[in-house]
Amino acid sequence: MRFRRTAKTIHARTPGELDAMEAAGVLVGRTLAAVRAAAAPGVSTAELDELARETITGAGGTPSFLGYEGFPASVCASVNEVVVHGIPSAETVLEEGDLVSIDCGAIVDGWHGDSAISFGVGRLAPHIGKLNSATKEVLAAGIAAMIPGNRLTDVSHALEVATRQAERRHGIRLGIVDGYGGHGIGREMHMDPFLPNEGAPGRGERIVEGSVLAIEPMLILGGETDTEELADGWTVVSADGSPAAHWEHTVAATDHGPRILTMRP
Repeated sequence: MRFRRTAKTIHARTPGELDAMEAAGVLVGRTLAAVRAAAAPGVSTAELDELARETITGAGGTPSFLGYEGFPASVCASVNEVVVHGIPSAETVLEEGDLVSIDCGAIVDGWHGDSAISFGVGRLAPHIGKLNSATKEVLAAGIAAMIPGNRLTDVSHALEVATRQAERRHGIRLGIVDGYGGHGIGREMHMDPFLPNEGAPGRGERIVEGSVLAIEPMLILGGETDTEELADGWTVVSADGSPAAHWEHTVAATDHGPRILTMRP
């Protein structure tokens, strides 16, 4: 994969700008927590989307996703085999044992926050619970690599290594989703550079004090890596119907270590 050499470093934000981004990120975190608490058997993903919209706008924010390139909702709600970009619907009603991924973005004073969580509706089957735990662990490894002096694909490599370690630790096979990954973020939701979820280290733009990336591993249970986009132009599903998990945080590199800007209650 080739990287566009738009800059030698990932753009640095000032401390004040990071604080402003954190205000947006904290609102995203609060919204995700509210959606997770409301998710239960019999609840539709459309109801969860309405709750997210009300939470964001009620706090003076703007949903980043609503209307973005035509997306019709305030969150992406992806259930079971849906990997990312699931469109909330009154017809998608949650059931016991479903694995739900909610991706959410909010704008506060012109700055974006972006984060995602996956969780079970009630008790997950053991192998699906392992998938979800593994994906969250992989995100933590990517965050740990977000330090000044590293390069873009040092984060990618950390995500890949952590995925293979999680496979051994949990006794499952995991597929790293092809063609999807993290990104720069700031006054726009999606900015350069693109952050692959796997790859050789030591390549791409250099991370400096104040660089910010949205880091978001997406893993498919069973080792499948291929996906298909449905006719709605948004919903991405695993090619073999296997469940997928998605975790994301917006993270800044600082001289004191990674700073998560989308902390949740």
